[in-house]
Amino acid sequence: MRVLHYLNQFFGGIGGEDHAGEPPRLVDGAVGPGRALEASLGEPGSVVATIICGDNYFVEEEERSRRFVQGAIDKRNPDVIVAGPAFDAGRYGLACGLVCKIAGEAGIPAVTAMHPDNTGVLTYRREMICVPTGAAVAEMPRVVSRMAELAARLAAGEKLGSAREEGYIPRGFRRDVIREKRGAERAVDMVLARIAGRDFESEIVIRGYDPVAPPPPLPSLRDIKIAIVTSGGLVPSGNPDRLTAARAEEYFRYPIDGLSDLEVGEWETIHGGYGHKWVNERDPNYVVPLRALRELEAQGEIGSIYPHYLATTGNGTAVNAALRMGERIVEELSSAGVGAVILVAT
Repeated sequence: MRVLHYLNQFFGGIGGEDHAGEPPRLVDGAVGPGRALEASLGEPGSVVATIICGDNYFVEEEERSRRFVQGAIDKRNPDVIVAGPAFDAGRYGLACGLVCKIAGEAGIPAVTAMHPDNTGVLTYRREMICVPTGAAVAEMPRVVSRMAELAARLAAGEKLGSAREEGYIPRGFRRDVIREKRGAERAVDMVLARIAGRDFESEIVIRGYDPVAPPPPLPSLRDIKIAIVTSGGLVPSGNPDRLTAARAEEYFRYPIDGLSDLEVGEWETIHGGYGHKWVNERDPNYVVPLRALRELEAQGEIGSIYPHYLATTGNGTAVNAALRMGERIVEELSSAGVGAVILVAT
């Protein structure tokens, strides 16, 4: 069993965020987590080659990355492709998802692994068999072992059962099956179980998010007070409030009244999901565009700027935590007469 493995620049041993722009390369044999993958495969299987690519490059140069993966498949003729695991890293998840899609188009089975809320799942879930993970890399041995098991079965031509039976992330397909009882009887059984407090399992589990209707456009900003809200993790130097680099549950407010812009050395980003060099060493206004807004304010294009900006980190933040913070932010800004918000993401 010949396995082609995909890794990002970090797990491929090239470097961290400062190497996220690295173009893809093909390396013989197993690298990093690939060694554990190969050990889990046992005697019948081996990682014949590893594709390593920077997260930024793969996402920003999608067509070039696609051609490279297709070329690697042609050169190494794998029986199965394994991507990741990506855990909750969004760009890495997108790359792993696309690798699985490319493999499927070539008629080769593929397996990956990532957090269920990863952007890769939201984008490519129908194109991949994906083992669910948490956010902690400490899960690596368990996740890799499960990936190896599924990869071996797929390479052998085995047809997997449903997501519920096999434990991979549901792909959104519904297939006809034969049940012992009719639907009406099963529904009554579930109602009775719920009333009695007994365990039961719904046959249709739908994971969804609340739709957010966009507000009507403003005819003019000349009389509007504007606030800046960012999930880019920009804080005063030293991070006095200890905002977390990922999975934030709180936001903080920082005064900007009287400031024309944000100066290097006085501010820093602690966000764990993107490179800090451009912000910390060159211009904090990339994350909180105060300078540009002050210019618009001086030109009369906007009414005024709220005297504080609000900051959190969106890196891996849970939906419930985001909702809770959002409600509090809206309450604060509404009571202050803010009419519009500049929301700066990463």
